[in-house]
Amino acid sequence: MQIILETPRLYLREFTIADALLLLALNKDPEVLKYVHELPLQTIEDAEKILINNILPQYSIYKLGRLAVHLKENDEFIGWCGLKYHPELDEVDLGYRFLPSTWRNGYATESAQHSLNYGFEELQLQRIVGRAHVENIASLKVLRKIGMKYVSNEIVDNYPVETYESINPKC
Repeated sequence: MQIILETPRLYLREFTIADALLLLALNKDPEVLKYVHELPLQTIEDAEKILINNILPQYSIYKLGRLAVHLKENDEFIGWCGLKYHPELDEVDLGYRFLPSTWRNGYATESAQHSLNYGFEELQLQRIVGRAHVENIASLKVLRKIGMKYVSNEIVDNYPVETYESINPKC
């Protein structure tokens, strides 16, 4: 297991293909997908495709990616958080997605803050963006809490989002 980050309550590790069932459980929940405009995953094969085509290549190609988030106290998988490079936009974005049973515990803020710090301190990134649907109040609060600054409202994939950014203070 490749642990990338640790916070006081969490550890974030690279996904493996063996995590398909975890990803399926997360991305099958309509509440989780309410504001991300993706179809729910239906099968383990769907989850494996997401891992193979989207998540795992980020680790080897860009040295970053979405990371599985676990509670330290019992190793329970609670969601994912991390950085993703979008070559078509030439930008790195911060994203997070958690199981509803874990919402309102500060896990998104805790893991997002550590991911942002990791991007600046370890990866020496100059700029990181975060986007959330305009109605996703909880995600927008996380972006603000970790110090990201509002940039603009945009339409992404035909949906209204607010875009935030953080600039590396050492650049």
